[in-house]
Amino acid sequence: MTARLDALVSENRAEGGANRRLRLSVGNDWPAAEPGQFVMLSPGALGSTPRVDPLLPRPMAIYRVSGAELDVLYKVTGRGTALLADARPGERVRVVGPLGRGFPAPAPGERALLVGGGTGIASLYDLAARAAERARVSVLLGARSAADLMGREDFAALDVELLVATEDGSEGRRGLVTELLEDRLAEGPGARVYACGPTAMMRRAAELAAARGASCHVSLENRMACGFGICLGCAVPAATEGFDLVCRDGPVFDARNLSWDGLP
Repeated sequence: MTARLDALVSENRAEGGANRRLRLSVGNDWPAAEPGQFVMLSPGALGSTPRVDPLLPRPMAIYRVSGAELDVLYKVTGRGTALLADARPGERVRVVGPLGRGFPAPAPGERALLVGGGTGIASLYDLAARAAERARVSVLLGARSAADLMGREDFAALDVELLVATEDGSEGRRGLVTELLEDRLAEGPGARVYACGPTAMMRRAAELAAARGASCHVSLENRMACGFGICLGCAVPAATEGFDLVCRDGPVFDARNLSWDGLP
């Protein structure tokens, strides 16, 4: 099921650096969402005059759903997200979702290794919370600096192992988050990798998983206009032939089914 509604802004606060948390009241009729699904958000609050600048909505990962409220973590990177950051409590934002295919659940007793880089971290919280009920979960978060980390305190409150890597060494281990993944994969078989972040990071995660015989699912963050497979703007090359659409066939894919050389 997919809902289309004008959700009430409950909160829209800064979370360090350019990161922000948007909390929307979506009501009790909001459909159940799977970890890894996303929504399409209007670029800013709705006013008495319809806004056409910028025209297109923005795809955003569903970070967390609690009762009648939906949380989205995002980074202000351009005009659309800047307008979204200006939305005030009491205003309304148009939201369509949940959309796309989410992450498969880990098997009972399996080691789940969640790798998030930059804004990709926002796709992993709900997965971590649910997976912790059936598997051993390690959450590996990476960013350029401590100011760029998203949701660290939320993950720390879960019953999971939490490790952090920053490129400048301002928090956690200095280096890349995939180095943390390499260490955890070396501990033995029985792991499943979940990754979301920059393409180079996800590709490296997929390579490390394949080398250890572990499955790997990645969530792509391509730009899109519709979210339904109509505009064809989010096509990605498949490993065999042809193309898949991130909005309809993803955003979560088995890493083996993607042609990494053709991804942006």
